[in-house]
Amino acid sequence: MRSFAIKTVVNAIALGAAALVVSGIHLGEEANATSTRLLSMVLVAVVFGLVNAVLKPIVVFFSLPAIILTLGLFTWVVNALMLQVTSWLAGPLGLDFHVDHFFWDALLGSIVITLVAMILNVLLPDSIER
Repeated sequence: MRSFAIKTVVNAIALGAAALVVSGIHLGEEANATSTRLLSMVLVAVVFGLVNAVLKPIVVFFSLPAIILTLGLFTWVVNALMLQVTSWLAGPLGLDFHVDHFFWDALLGSIVITLVAMILNVLLPDSIER
């Protein structure tokens, strides 16, 4: 349970950083209170984590030739697709998250999310030993 919470916090921070850096990614902008904005970030992070856990392995499997051909760079396109799917799911779920354009906004957002998540995963271990 602790690992899930850590990964959700990492995803929330990474999504928040992408929303700050990329102008086409909107996360919690309609919320007036900070607590509502943080709750929106956490809920979007949960949806993003579920999309990555369920859909991403299937997409990676079918795009394996493109990933091999581009020496792994196509995984950023797969990550951008997962970000776009999260944006599509956020609307019907009532979450305040939107990605304007797939190619530039989602692709740049996926790069920012990957970099921030890599840094935070180094700083925050999956399991904290006692």
